[in-house]
Amino acid sequence: MSQPAEPTGSTCYRHPGREAYISCQRCGRTICPECMREASVGFQCPECVTEGSRTVRRPRTMAGGAVRPGRENVVTMTMIAINVLAFVGTLATGGNNGTLNQWGAMLSLSSFSPESGDLLTGVADGAWWRPITSAFLHFGVLHLLLNMYALYLFGPMAERALGTLRYVLTYLTLAVGSSVVVYWFSDERALTAGASGVVFGLFGFVLVLLLKLGQDVRGLLVLLAINAFISLQGGISWQAHLGGFVTGVLLAGVLAVAPRRIRPAAYWAALALVWAVCAVGLVVRTAQLTG
Repeated sequence: MSQPAEPTGSTCYRHPGREAYISCQRCGRTICPECMREASVGFQCPECVTEGSRTVRRPRTMAGGAVRPGRENVVTMTMIAINVLAFVGTLATGGNNGTLNQWGAMLSLSSFSPESGDLLTGVADGAWWRPITSAFLHFGVLHLLLNMYALYLFGPMAERALGTLRYVLTYLTLAVGSSVVVYWFSDERALTAGASGVVFGLFGFVLVLLLKLGQDVRGLLVLLAINAFISLQGGISWQAHLGGFVTGVLLAGVLAVAPRRIRPAAYWAALALVWAVCAVGLVVRTAQLTG
């Protein structure tokens, strides 16, 4: 029984029967065209490419999330789409006073709807979903367009800083944080809805990040002052705006002050702490309203 010939300098080290005239730039072994992997200079063999990928440090976001080139704004655009679809659902179920808005808008205490006469269950009586669903519902086209435009402006920067998962959780955290302030300080039997609490949260989040990066924020501060003034007008929930803004500032503050090596863990801890505070706030306020 004949033994296979030992590979020579002109045969591929992975395919001994194939002629090879190119050497791997990293290990020097000869490789055939099938085994050639293009490198920054010349070609490398598959093993060297695999080994090199293990040692290359993958880029991370400011909060420690994975960077996904070409997908930096996917969550922001998805949230905009969800808000738009929810508004279409609102129109299909009766508009501002229709079924979807009455079921999902923020309502502290149960009350009868003057339009339908139906009893609407408040958060204090078990409608636990309202603090989140209310952030995806809007009263009118202008209300929706203004919030979605602001989300389009401020969302991408926060998403790039956080990464996909952290940004989704931050978005929901801002929604709940703004709703808790509404729960404490708004009319107990008034319906409140809109993404403006999240938008103000992103406003505060981006403001802190820009300050951390040493950017000029004068234009942003003017915009904030204008929106703060508008928030004090009748029919607008300043409570949601305040709750979202404070939550956003606190979360971004963790990224700004935490040392780089512990920043990801610190941000997870901050999210958990905010949710814990919100849970306590909901429980205490519920006890007050039902006591």
